[in-house]
Amino acid sequence: MNEKVTAVLLALLSAALFGVATPASKMLLEGLTPFQLAGLLYLGAALAVAPIALRQGGLMAPIHADTQTRMRLLGAVVFGGILGPLALLFGLRLAQAASVSLWLNLELAATAALGVWIFHDHLGRKGWLGVAAALLASALLAWDPDAAGLAAGGLVLVACLCWGMDNHLTALIDGISPSQSTLWKGLVAGSVNLAIGVWLMPLSAGAPELLAALLVGALSYGASIVLYIHAAQNLGATRAQVLFACAPLFGVALSVVALGESLTVIHLLAAPLFAIGVGILLLENHAHDHVHDPISHDHTHRHDDAHHTHDHAGLPATIRHAHLHDHAATRHRHPHWPDLHHRHSHAPSSNPDSSMPSEAKP
Repeated sequence: MNEKVTAVLLALLSAALFGVATPASKMLLEGLTPFQLAGLLYLGAALAVAPIALRQGGLMAPIHADTQTRMRLLGAVVFGGILGPLALLFGLRLAQAASVSLWLNLELAATAALGVWIFHDHLGRKGWLGVAAALLASALLAWDPDAAGLAAGGLVLVACLCWGMDNHLTALIDGISPSQSTLWKGLVAGSVNLAIGVWLMPLSAGAPELLAALLVGALSYGASIVLYIHAAQNLGATRAQVLFACAPLFGVALSVVALGESLTVIHLLAAPLFAIGVGILLLENHAHDHVHDPISHDHTHRHDDAHHTHDHAGLPATIRHAHLHDHAATRHRHPHWPDLHHRHSHAPSSNPDSSMPSEAKP
């Protein structure tokens, strides 16, 4: 099978696995508290990525990393592994799974807005229009008590803001692979939430429910991340994100089929608004003259971009690998995302609509 076709299928499978987590979690909340379920989901994710992370150095990489990297990883664990899933699951108890599935589109908008407010990213008029469309769709769902409700919407918004912080902090982690950071997040956050959950209320669920929760975590939060990374490495972050943006559709479909939920007029109005907002955010282009200071760091990279020009004898430019490498000071202009090499503030562009949000992950 063609490599690009395989990457597209992997991105769609990643989206499907992540999308079905919401209705599956709705069912599991019947026998588990949000703390208990959040813990089991992330422990399941850790189990799924453990084989890959162990081959890459396992749990030792963060211990050997610098203080800044460890603090960013800690922030990702707290926001992405502890607070985010808890807010989502408490909101899921109050709303239909179909509504919450659609609400998860807010994560990309939250990532973009936090990038501007905290991480020195730039967002032009089109970008803010995309954020506004997502917020309007969210307000519609929150306004209709049959579809969701204000309290549930506020909790899911908090979850998306937490995951937006997680996206930015994870993108800045240097020298630790995505599988290693996911392993740490799953083990630490999963253990903390499960311990709190058992302390607050004895674990009454049977073995089938516990295994099901671990399986949902392994597939929807573990395998989904690994599949997305492989897809993004072959398709690029933008194309992979466009495909991953269909994840809520899988969640809505399973909510209707498995949970017997019905779609309201508000759902049908909110869904295209979310699609428009996500599309605007993903399809924008951001380019301007920018300067890179000299830096030495260690992260996964390829040699077919504008930044990694050092040579490896016999290594094709498209092969992703990691090692400590140096960047000389340089000034250039090209379309870019606010990644490890592009965390800079600048004067407003001559094209106010040229902007690109931070990359979101599953």
